[in-house]
Amino acid sequence: MSVGKSPLLALIVALNILPAVRAAAPAAAQTEINHLLGLIEQSGCEFSRNGTWYNAQRAQAHLRAKYDVLAASDQIKTAEDFIEKAASKSSLSGLPYQIRCGGGAAITTKQWFDAALVRYRNNISRSVPCAPRVARRTQGLCPAALLQFVNHPI
Repeated sequence: MSVGKSPLLALIVALNILPAVRAAAPAAAQTEINHLLGLIEQSGCEFSRNGTWYNAQRAQAHLRAKYDVLAASDQIKTAEDFIEKAASKSSLSGLPYQIRCGGGAAITTKQWFDAALVRYRNNISRSVPCAPRVARRTQGLCPAALLQFVNHPI
């Protein structure tokens, strides 16, 4: 192969590799975001975007695609980033997304996802065993009943 074609070959190889390499949110954030996306998909709720109502599966697909684009450009580092940048409003119109469940009143998806994230984190913090050292380091994030058990002298 001639020397003149090597840079072209390198560019072709690089362009074929780059799509596989993308920025990603930290693992904990990805877990939370995937939970939120799964939650909306399984919710049975309706999702309003720019004045049109969609089913939960279409909502999830739209928000997943939006998340993927933002994550690829390194704009999503936390679940809060996902909610704020991908799941709260239309990038085109700026209108807030709405969600309604079970025939109830519509609320913003920001409210819905914020509440879902709090519930998820509360459930996780209750299910993870705490050691006294961890409880001190996390400033009391472990449930009091578990701390009493863990701190109980044996």
